[in-house]
Amino acid sequence: MKHFQIIIVILCLLSVQSIYGQLPTVSPKMEIETETGKEIVTEYSGSAPIKANFTANPENLGTYTAFYEWRLYEDGKSAEPFLIRHDADMTYTFNQAKTIYISLTAYFVHNTDTVEYAMTTPFSVTAYESSMNVPNTFTPNGDGSNELFKVKDGHRSIVKFHGYIFNRWGKKLFEWTDINSGWDGKYSGNDVADGVYFCYIEATGADGRKFKIKKAINLIRKYIKD
Repeated sequence: MKHFQIIIVILCLLSVQSIYGQLPTVSPKMEIETETGKEIVTEYSGSAPIKANFTANPENLGTYTAFYEWRLYEDGKSAEPFLIRHDADMTYTFNQAKTIYISLTAYFVHNTDTVEYAMTTPFSVTAYESSMNVPNTFTPNGDGSNELFKVKDGHRSIVKFHGYIFNRWGKKLFEWTDINSGWDGKYSGNDVADGVYFCYIEATGADGRKFKIKKAINLIRKYIKD
């Protein structure tokens, strides 16, 4: 009996395909926007915010009408997505430090015929926990090394940032909000003297962690490498 039912299903599919041509389907893709360009991947791990573009890429639609359902959910919660989108393409920015799974189900309808497509393996995006470190010294002497006082490379998932530089009398010399930028040791276009200055940094990580850093920093232009 089971073999008979399977044969009927196959014959029905072949009948639909012979009438309408190839059956419609999709080729979903995930494209991540990185600092070096765009990457098409099935899984990705990196520092938040992570911007991703999702496309269904339907094929062989013919006279079928397509309906899409993108589902974003946490591990073990595929039945409880926190976001559902019904467009063929969508963009989403991942700001929280966790792993999110993304799946697509597509339905193609023509009269009483319905063809369903469901991803067997979802995409996944993991945003790292936040981390940030600040140096004690910088040497803006024009040798191309350590020219800026800035957060050390390798910081992760910082979504808000504000830094300030003060002299020993509390006068503000510089402030910046781009974590990848920093102070070049100048005030009003002129080099400040070598010595001790003070930085104050406030930042927020994608995981909600708050950073408040107060420390003395050394500006040394006459530094000589060994």
